[in-house]
Amino acid sequence: MEIGTIAPVLMFVGVLIGAFSGYPIGFVLGGLALIFGFIFTGMDVLPALFFTNFKVIKSYVYAATPLFVFMAIMLERAELADRLFHVAHVLFGRLRGGLAIGTTVMCTMFAATTGIVGATVTSMGLLALPAMLKRGYNRALASGTVLAGGTLGLLIPPSIAIVIYGATANISVAKLFFAAFLPGLVLSALYITYIIIICLLKPELGPAIPAEELKGVSARQKFFMTLTGMVPILVLILAVLGLIFLGVATPTEAAATGAFAATLLAIAYRKFNWPNLKYATYQTLRITSMVYLIVIGASMFTSTFMTLGGGKLISGLILGLPFSKLGILLVMMFVIFILGMFIDYFAIILIIGPLFTPIAGVLGFDLIWFSLLVIMNLQMANITPPFAYAIFYLVGVAPPEVTTGDIYRGVYPFVVLQWIGLVIVIMFPQIALWLPSKMFGA
Repeated sequence: MEIGTIAPVLMFVGVLIGAFSGYPIGFVLGGLALIFGFIFTGMDVLPALFFTNFKVIKSYVYAATPLFVFMAIMLERAELADRLFHVAHVLFGRLRGGLAIGTTVMCTMFAATTGIVGATVTSMGLLALPAMLKRGYNRALASGTVLAGGTLGLLIPPSIAIVIYGATANISVAKLFFAAFLPGLVLSALYITYIIIICLLKPELGPAIPAEELKGVSARQKFFMTLTGMVPILVLILAVLGLIFLGVATPTEAAATGAFAATLLAIAYRKFNWPNLKYATYQTLRITSMVYLIVIGASMFTSTFMTLGGGKLISGLILGLPFSKLGILLVMMFVIFILGMFIDYFAIILIIGPLFTPIAGVLGFDLIWFSLLVIMNLQMANITPPFAYAIFYLVGVAPPEVTTGDIYRGVYPFVVLQWIGLVIVIMFPQIALWLPSKMFGA
C-alpha cells in the first residue's frame, strides 16, 4: 500500500481513537500531525508546522473570535436573556405550546447576538426549561426546544463557526454571514411549525397559560417590556451586521463594535461592575484559548494530512463515486453528519473545510451555498449523541426531574427537522444565495 493511502488512513483512524479516548481534540490533532510528520517526512515537519501555526495566529479574521465571545458573555451578564424570556412569556403564553414557541423566537434573536451555542443553551436551560416544566410541559418537548433553538447560534450570524469556516476555506465571512440569515430563519420556522402541530394534536404536551393569569399585565406594560427586551437586541444586530451591510467595517471590526455595544448595554442595565467584567474577560480567554487550541491542532493535522497525500486520496474517492453531483453532495453531507457524532464541530470545520471545499468547486457548486450546507449540518453535531456538546451543557443545568433519556427523546424530532431544513436549502439554493447577491452583487 502506498504512503499516499496508508498514512492518511492511519491518521484518520487515529483521530477517531483519540476522540473516543476523551483526550482534548486539539492535542489529538496536533499530536498526530507531529507523529506522522516525523515518521514519513522526518525533521522537515517542524518548519512546515511552524509556518502553518504562524499563518493561523496572524490571521486577521480569527481576531473576531474573542470579540464575539466577549460580546456574548457580556450580554449574558447583562441578563438580556431574562428580559427576552419575560417578553416571550407574555406574548406567547396563551397559545398551546406558546412558551416553547416563545423560547424558539427568543433563541433566534439571542443567536443573532451571541454566536456561541453554549451560552444560549445554558441561558435557556436555566430560564425557559424550568418555566415550561412548571406549566406542565412535556419534559422531552421542552428539552428538545431548548437544544434546537440554542444551536441556531451556530448558524445565524454572528456565528463563530462561520468565522472559522470562512478563514479556513478562504471564503468571505461577510458573504457567509448574509447567506446564513434565511436558512437560520427557515430552521426556526420549522421548529415553530412542529411545536404548533404537535401541541394541537396533543395539547397535554404544551398547555396554554390560563388567560386570567396574564390579565394583570396591561398593554402599556407589554409595550414597555417589548421595548426594553427586544429593541436592544435589534440595535446590537444592526451595530454588528449593519456596519458590514453598509460596507463600513469588516467582520472583525464589526465584532469589536458589537463587543463595545454589549458593554454599553450592560452599563445601561446597571450590570456593568468589576465581578461581571472579570467573569466576561476570564470566560473570553478560556473559550478563545480552547478555540485556538483546536484551530492550531487541526491546522497542523490538515497540513500533514495534505502533505502525505490525504487530499488527493479523499478527492479521488469522492469524485470517483458512481453517483451524480447531487449524490456526491449527499455523501459528503452524510460523512459530516457521522463525524459530528464523535468530533467537535470546530475540528470538523478545520479538517473538512480544506478537503471538501475544493471538491465542491470541482463539482461546480457555489462555494457560499456549499459552506452554508456544511454549517447547517454541523448544527446537528451539537445535538446528536453520543458526543453532543449542547446536550452536555443542558444536562449540567437542567432540573433534577429531567433525565438524559428525556433529553434524547426530545432532541430526535428536531434532528429530523434539521435534515428537512438542509434538504430544503439543497433544493432551493437561492435561500442561501439571494441575500449575498443583493448585498455584494453576483
